[in-house]
Amino acid sequence: MKKLLGSLKKLDNNLIKILLSVFILFIPLWPKIPIKMINYTYIAFRYDDVFLAFLVLVFFIQLIRKKIILNRTLLIPILLFWLSVFISFFSGLYLTKTIEFSHLGLLHSLRRVEYMIVFFIASSVIKNKKDFFYFLNVFFLGVFLTCLYGLGQKFLNFPAVQTMNPEFAKGYLLYLTPEARISSTFAGHYDLASYLVFSMPIILASYFFFRKRNYLLLFILSLIILIYTSSRISFGAYIVSIIGFLIYIRKYKFTIFITLLTIMLMLTTGELTKRFLKTFQIRTILVDEKTGAVYIGQKITTKELPAGSFYIKLKDQNKVQNIDAFKNIVIEEKIKQATLSGNIQETDKEKLIATLSANLKPVNTVVSDISFSTRLQIEWPRAINAFKKNPFLGTGPSSITEATDNDYLRWLGEFGLLGTSIFLVIIFQLFKKSFVFVNFLKKNISQNKLLNLGFAFGLIGLMFNATYIDVFEASKVAYSFWIVTGLFISYLSIRNEKT
Repeated sequence: MKKLLGSLKKLDNNLIKILLSVFILFIPLWPKIPIKMINYTYIAFRYDDVFLAFLVLVFFIQLIRKKIILNRTLLIPILLFWLSVFISFFSGLYLTKTIEFSHLGLLHSLRRVEYMIVFFIASSVIKNKKDFFYFLNVFFLGVFLTCLYGLGQKFLNFPAVQTMNPEFAKGYLLYLTPEARISSTFAGHYDLASYLVFSMPIILASYFFFRKRNYLLLFILSLIILIYTSSRISFGAYIVSIIGFLIYIRKYKFTIFITLLTIMLMLTTGELTKRFLKTFQIRTILVDEKTGAVYIGQKITTKELPAGSFYIKLKDQNKVQNIDAFKNIVIEEKIKQATLSGNIQETDKEKLIATLSANLKPVNTVVSDISFSTRLQIEWPRAINAFKKNPFLGTGPSSITEATDNDYLRWLGEFGLLGTSIFLVIIFQLFKKSFVFVNFLKKNISQNKLLNLGFAFGLIGLMFNATYIDVFEASKVAYSFWIVTGLFISYLSIRNEKT
């Protein structure tokens, strides 16, 4: 009996630590299988929501029982951010009436609280350096297993559960084609790549800190998976964060090694290089001078990144490529559509053909791919217009749909200057606390500073990524970021107390 009571007491004292350990592994590894879909959206109530609700409940009970002490670092700015989110929600719902469905606006507001509350759990559970290193290695174990599953997806036909469109979001098991971009256990390849971009500087910093080869092998494995995602913005963020980190800590020879390794892996896979080359393409397109409609002759396949309708007209129009065959195809399709809709009579066809032939002009251009074009023509202008409607508070959570593919514009559009400025203050405080100014006149950098810098450059990589992806709204990335941030904030507090 005494032994049982002792075991229960030990469990009670370590309950949050155990639950957080499981949660750190659960978040990256459990696929986004829905429990219940939310009406008018492809966001779903999922198992991570249930797990987190239980974790938060236990956390507050342990706080009340004084089994743990709340880490109050950033408590005020985070509470202010949450308050600004709900102010924007009520403003969008009742004042500007830009939130069409109240339950969606509330859901999007609560998601901001849900993702960030793990920061306080993680920062409060750390009592000493041993706790910090334990949780950091649990996080790395999650990265390792995620990468292993990614390799299995690429070479062993492991299934994927993605949320890239409303149908996929229902939780179907997908089997990727050989040329498809891997997503591992994440909702899409962008999310997986963002997760790795944040993790890799911390992994590399741990290699220099612990001097253990396992961390270097994990870094190389993460790099391979990052390249297999073929995410161009994340690869750019990787270059900025990793090369910046290595140069900053004056690991010049290692920088050369990582650069050569990266180039070799890129050339081996080839897919990422092809995607970079397809970002902007010189093409001769057809432009309807009357309506402004754009027609691009291309085959849409899974192996090709199609061009979008955004284009820049080249100055040299003297040698325009002959695309009469494609022009005839466009005209035939237009005639077919008009006939099926009943807009023209048989006798008017020749007249319409002549008009279309005269209006469709070939133009030499630089066209962007469909990914950049969609952002530039639809998603980003929608966020900017939302910001213009209410610059101070924005149009409210959920008012500009599920994705903007630029976190800065999304914050401005949904939360206005108030919410955006508070969130950026939080990020600035994190960077200020973790970043270490290095004296370049000194030969060596303190070992203790390496982990701080790894986190700081991971944050830089994530902020770079946020220019093209909503990384702070991607659940797996957001949870992981705020958990690791909480760990590092505690680590910095413990270190500062002893110095």
